[in-house]
Amino acid sequence: MALRTEELMLNMGPQHPSTHGVLRLLITLDGENIVDARPYIGYLHSSVEKMMEQRTYLQNVALADRGLDYLTALANEEAYLLAVERLGGIEVPPRARWIRTLMLELQRISSHLVWLGTWGNDLGATTVFLYCFRERERLLDLFEQATGGRLHYVYFRPGGVSQDLPAGWTDRVLAFCDEFPGHLQEYSDLLTGNPIFLARVHGVGVLPKDAAIGMGACGPVARASGVGFDVRKAFPYEAYGEVEFDVPTQDAGDCFARYLVRMEEMRQSVRIVRQAIERLPDGEVRSKVPVAVKLPRGETYTRTESPRGDLGVYLVSEGADRPYRLKVRAPSFANLYALSEMMRGWKVADVIAILGTADIVLSDVDR
Repeated sequence: MALRTEELMLNMGPQHPSTHGVLRLLITLDGENIVDARPYIGYLHSSVEKMMEQRTYLQNVALADRGLDYLTALANEEAYLLAVERLGGIEVPPRARWIRTLMLELQRISSHLVWLGTWGNDLGATTVFLYCFRERERLLDLFEQATGGRLHYVYFRPGGVSQDLPAGWTDRVLAFCDEFPGHLQEYSDLLTGNPIFLARVHGVGVLPKDAAIGMGACGPVARASGVGFDVRKAFPYEAYGEVEFDVPTQDAGDCFARYLVRMEEMRQSVRIVRQAIERLPDGEVRSKVPVAVKLPRGETYTRTESPRGDLGVYLVSEGADRPYRLKVRAPSFANLYALSEMMRGWKVADVIAILGTADIVLSDVDR
């Protein structure tokens, strides 16, 4: 005899440990099967885009740093300053371009470590969390030595960076690069062949390639579905056109594929960091740019590959010392849109594993 079931509406969040932020998911269940999952956002809205229209271009570096994705402050600074420098025709000295590239890849590793550690913790792999934050702490020390900040830096400036690297800093980065691949193997030994881990992530939360493209997914989420697009390759900026690295992709589109892509991205970041240090030229780290810089009338759109994906900035200038309009294309927002497709048809017990692999930061969604 068939059981008669009724759909159940389940509110997950806006306060839930696994969302790592203020996100509400309204999940429609038929028994334990997910019929639909709709994200509701806006709990963290900061109006940072409108605030940036009231501040000067230099002041906005701090807003870009702190008002968007708090785990990728340097990537936010980079996306914003690329727009300012392109519209203003501001040149960046070669040494500053390489320093920016080096910093952005260290930040990619740091962000992916937070993702892997917290995701592993959500799935019950507490040791992975401790290991990842052990290595991340070393990166934060390096950031602090170079910029003075551990989470928010305001290090990039129009025309370069605020100051040169301290003596001996690159040697400490190279020492980290020597050790880190061994730590990646530790994480892999704990997870990749673990039958409990595989049961929770292998074949779960599949996002097909056509759906990933249709829903605007980007970054590791899209690349795990076979979309081999990376802004660093397609539209090179800073020194990315001069370094060798691979863009890892997977075809399965499941949670396990998204895990494999981010693991390989950390290996590729180490590869880029080594090249950046080997080829770091001497010279100035900042061109002469007025504090109250005014940009000519016009508009531009720039894009970068943040750890979460395609991060874009649309900037309109009316010739003043501040933006007339500024709009951010945030990767977390695009990937959150694809979350419904990832969850539909899976079990309610899979929600945590799937949500984690989207790697969403809510301050990047609510702006």
